[in-house]
Order: sequence, then structure tokens, then C-alpha cells
Amino acid sequence: MERTYEFATYGKGYSYKSTLRTNIKTLKGRIIQSTGSWYKVEAEDRKLYLCKLRGKFKIKGIKSTNPIAVGDLVEFQWNENQQIGQITEIKERHNYIIRKSVNLSKRSHIIAANIDRALLVVTISNPRTSTGFIDRFLVSCEAYHIPVTLVFNKIDIYSNAEKDQLQQLIELYQRIGYSYLEVSAKEKTNLMALKAIMKANISLLAGHSGVGKSALINALDPEKDIRIGELSEVHSKGKHTTTFAQMHHLSFDAYIIDSPGIKEFGLFDFQKMDLAHYFPEIRDYMKGCKFNNCTHTHEPYCAVKEAVDKGEIALSRYQNYLNMYNGKEIDEEEYDN
Repeated sequence: MERTYEFATYGKGYSYKSTLRTNIKTLKGRIIQSTGSWYKVEAEDRKLYLCKLRGKFKIKGIKSTNPIAVGDLVEFQWNENQQIGQITEIKERHNYIIRKSVNLSKRSHIIAANIDRALLVVTISNPRTSTGFIDRFLVSCEAYHIPVTLVFNKIDIYSNAEKDQLQQLIELYQRIGYSYLEVSAKEKTNLMALKAIMKANISLLAGHSGVGKSALINALDPEKDIRIGELSEVHSKGKHTTTFAQMHHLSFDAYIIDSPGIKEFGLFDFQKMDLAHYFPEIRDYMKGCKFNNCTHTHEPYCAVKEAVDKGEIALSRYQNYLNMYNGKEIDEEEYDN
């Protein structure tokens, strides 16, 4: 791109024109790292470019704490001279995972966009993942049509009692129709099966801090060498090692988005009347309710409540539905998590 500038030399009575060459080109790519103000973009030629967001996007009424998320497809202008890019357009997302911002209740935080599958890493202990947390995550994925695989990690460290708890969880979610894997990053158990699920896909890896997300990525592809955090001895919680979302290209033709550990998963922008549709087992029974606008909370002749009484819908799932319906952000079983 060439730009011509005219300069006037005062007191000399003449002016002259100068043509300066600025090497600016327009490129397309995908956000693979977001640190808040800087974004790393992988272009169509697989090269990486460091970009900033053009200011106008910040006044478009986007109520998210991060207007651009890892996984977003963007168009940007690259200044070869300055070695800086400016993002000029965000392409329409076909899906995303969103949650309520931790510090700003009226704003949201987009965890990742344009993903093929979500992998929720769950542990029975060290730290414990509650069903309340699991169900909130599953509801968000249902709302945006994102398939989920529950990845039960650390199976090599559990006591017999914890193994019983694990089997109960597996049976609960398998009966609903969710896929799952029992894995051990340390012992490399079932990693080939996990690779098969991830191959040729963009997957989001999510879960509490300390469940072993980074260890799993390192076990899947040792060349990545992602830093692994320690576990807090006081609360059995993981220390945050991933402080911002980042997409990794793995050696077996897969992309994985490693997200920061999530302590809570607050639902954002959900309508109460839509919530039941995001519980597959409730969705199956609700057509039998007497009233079309049944909320499955207090109405008579409710097929959902009858199914709960008969044990056909798990009590924990129904209780979590009620908590979400009533706007309760954290379930009682999550307080010690």
C-alpha cells in the first residue's frame, strides 16, 4: 500500500510531495490465545501474528468481559513495518461456551468459540467436582448444541469408596446419554480413546483447577510441556496455572483449547421457561405434563415430578434444575469444593 503526503516548507515559498510505502495487508485467521489486550492469531498460512483489537469494537454494546474469545475467526490488518496486527472484523460464531462473569454479575465471559466438542474433566477428590458444577456446564453446552464428553480423571488414586462414587456418577450420566471416559494422565490410561475423540476436531478442555487438564495435554502430546500446578493442601484445590485461554495444535491432528480453571459456573442470559429443555431426561418427560406451561416445580399432574418420585429422573439432577430455576448460583454441595 502506498500513501502520498504533501509537505509545505514555510518561508521558502515551495512544497514537495513524498510517497511512503507502508506494508499493510489484510489477513484472516483464528484466535489461539487471548490475554486481555493482546491476541495471538493463527492465519490461514499457519503463521502466528500478534494483534490488538481495534477500539470501535468496545463501543458496540457487547456485554462480555472479553469481546473476542479463543476460537473466534477474525479478519485483521498486519503492519509489516511495525510487526503488529489490528483486528478489524469478528466473524459470526456458530457456537460458544459462556458463563456469568465472576466479578460483574450483569456481564458474561466467553470461555471459547467455534468448538466441535467440550471435554469436561471431572475428579471425585483432590479436588472434588460437584454435580451442580457438572450440570451447569452441561446445560450451557445443550443450549449451544455442543456435544460433551465427561472425562473422569485420576482414576489411579481413588480409594474403594471413591471408586464406588465414580461408578454412581458414570451410571447417572450414561443413563441420560452423555459419553464418558475414565482416564489417568499419570498412568496414561485410555488416552488412545481420548485421542480418537479429539482427532480432526477443536475441543475445549474445561474443569476446576487441579483436575489435571494440563497434565492430560502433556500426556496426550509430550512436546507441549505445559506447566502443571500443585494442589493446595489446605483446601485440596488446584492452584491456577493456566491464567488465560489458549489453543494448542496437537501432534495427532487435533486442536485443544486449555481454559483457566473454573471455580464456579454461573449461567448467563437463560430464560426460566427454556431451562427444562436443556435437561435431556426432563425434556423427555415434560410432554406428559397436564399444563403446557408447567415449570415442574409446584404444579399438579407434572410428569417430571412423578418421574423423580419413581427414580426415573435422578434426584440430584432435579435438585440442580430447581437451583438453576430459582437463580441459586452455587449449590450446597459446592460450598466445600
